[in-house]
Amino acid sequence: MNNVKKLFSIRDMENLSGIKAHTIRIWEKRYNLFSPERTSTNIRTYSLKSLQKLLNITLLYHNGYKISKIAKLPESEIPVIVREIVAKNSEKSHAINAFKLSMINFDQTLFFNTYNILLAERSFRDIFNEVFIPLLNELGLLWQTDTISPSHEHFITNLIKQKVYINTEKLQLIEPTRKDKVFALFLPENEIHELGLLYLNYEIILKGYKSIYLGQTMPIENLVDLLKYYDNLHFVSYFTVSPNKDEIGKYIQQFNTTLNQSGNSKLWILGHQVQHISQQTLPDSIKTFNSIEKLTNSLA
Repeated sequence: MNNVKKLFSIRDMENLSGIKAHTIRIWEKRYNLFSPERTSTNIRTYSLKSLQKLLNITLLYHNGYKISKIAKLPESEIPVIVREIVAKNSEKSHAINAFKLSMINFDQTLFFNTYNILLAERSFRDIFNEVFIPLLNELGLLWQTDTISPSHEHFITNLIKQKVYINTEKLQLIEPTRKDKVFALFLPENEIHELGLLYLNYEIILKGYKSIYLGQTMPIENLVDLLKYYDNLHFVSYFTVSPNKDEIGKYIQQFNTTLNQSGNSKLWILGHQVQHISQQTLPDSIKTFNSIEKLTNSLA
């Protein structure tokens, strides 16, 4: 249990719940909802139990409960009411909170139990788009504010990857039905953030296309062999950190020179670095997307 994070600062509580630190202090002082300990330098610290309680209170608060009413509830009743709301509304924010706690405690049992509860009511696609994507967006902010460590992020993303792999494998047993495009998915050199690309691979196969998944850190020259086997290749890539904004123009030029001599190849790009690509100067062979949803909609 040495890896479990047991104490949280008020800033951690704010980042994990979305409730401002000032509001948490008011709830603490006025309604006695939490009992933080204090360090030798008089800094508040909160237990894992306090974090769980805050996440439950947050869900009630966002579902119309006044904080004054919540404060009067017996502590044992709060999780019961939360479960009732979740059962009635399939509340995704509760699942996101459960996944956060799973991540903080490196608790894969909680992850799988939460996922299986969701799966009883929703498809894998719904879970990924409605729960995992918002969760991953929050994780980026939590990592930037030092609320979680890289090990937390790796733990939760690898569990999500497992679910993508399992659901993709089921589809790969079926022969592709659409022959007008072949997709080749890869990440450029020094790029290792592949979860979004893995999910796109699932969506492309689901739409009936042949997809060749090549994975992380692939130099452009290593993609040339694919041209011997397929016409009208659509390469798909995520630019999260690489190539950086100063190298993107050169990368696009290299793609056209190396992989698009026939004029039949396309490159579809997503990721953080897309914001640095000038749409006015893009050749016809290159297309950018600002979300997974936009790209998957273009496959219809």
